[in-house]
Amino acid sequence: MEGNSPLRPQDFPALKNDTFLRAARGEETEYTPVWCMRQAGRYLPEFRETRAAQDFFATCRSPKMCCELTLQPLRRFPLDAAIIFSDILVVPQALGMEVVMVPGKGPTFPEPLKEVEDLLKLRQKVDVLEELGYVFQAITLTRHSLEGKVPLIGFSGAPWTLMSYMIEGGGSNTMAKAKRWLYRHPEASQRLLQLLRDIIVEYLVGQVAAGAQALQLFESHAGHLGPEQFREFALPHIRDIAKRVKNKLQAEALPLVPMRADGSSCYPPREPGSLCPVCTQGKGESGQELATLASNPSTNTISLWGKACPLPQFAQMHSGASAQLPGAWGRGVRVTQASGAEPKRRGSLCPGVWHLPPWP
Repeated sequence: MEGNSPLRPQDFPALKNDTFLRAARGEETEYTPVWCMRQAGRYLPEFRETRAAQDFFATCRSPKMCCELTLQPLRRFPLDAAIIFSDILVVPQALGMEVVMVPGKGPTFPEPLKEVEDLLKLRQKVDVLEELGYVFQAITLTRHSLEGKVPLIGFSGAPWTLMSYMIEGGGSNTMAKAKRWLYRHPEASQRLLQLLRDIIVEYLVGQVAAGAQALQLFESHAGHLGPEQFREFALPHIRDIAKRVKNKLQAEALPLVPMRADGSSCYPPREPGSLCPVCTQGKGESGQELATLASNPSTNTISLWGKACPLPQFAQMHSGASAQLPGAWGRGVRVTQASGAEPKRRGSLCPGVWHLPPWP
């Protein structure tokens, strides 16, 4: 939607496959809906060909390119939802930080936050529409281009995960610098987390206004926190985002879309439903955590979201064994084909994914 596009966040085509959304609401479906976390994905040759044309974040700022990359997997696989092509680090960029994608290294902050005084370099008030409007435009364009085939998911990184990137300067196996901030500067850490929280709320609501039909909040680095740190620096902000997004959607007469908070590496034990009032996730490859959550009466009002690593499935296929995903598909369960899809398997997403049983 570059330039003066006639497309607007209204008059969208009627949705033809609402299985994903019905499962998210806890309704009965004919089968377990599936989507791929790497859906905007690097495992496809056409993705890499498209991406080779320009810088990663330049691609993120091009609604037309984001739309194309979002649609590519749907031309190959019968998935039940699409996730918009973007990146969680567009939020730190909106705060005024520079982020570049370094080949072979990943996202890098040339000038990460080192001292508390560095917080003053961040924009304290962000015009989300001005700074992140290209994401909203991409969502609107993609929603129209999907022609109602499947729902479109929007997303954001959660505060702690974004904070850790901003301090570490990129990926880290330990998050030692970011965790040191929590111990040495707890008040400053909370100020930064609150600043991120406020932007994320506006960002997610803006995505729904643009056409997103479900939301995902990635707290990808939750596993680096101990239980006390998680409860102090991560969980309250995730809960607050979920509550405030719901309230703002109601206040602005926008659809109350399903929202998932992904703390896929959250420190156990986790309280079922504590991350988000709409849905939660059973982690692991065996499906046992998901089975436990599904059988727990306290999760009766929560739609569960499981995930499966593709590597064991490919191994089973290679040995001639049945490539079935883990069981425990209870009410409201959705399955994500998780990260780890190998480029050499790019033309054949695991067939076991398409043979999940319906709910009992």
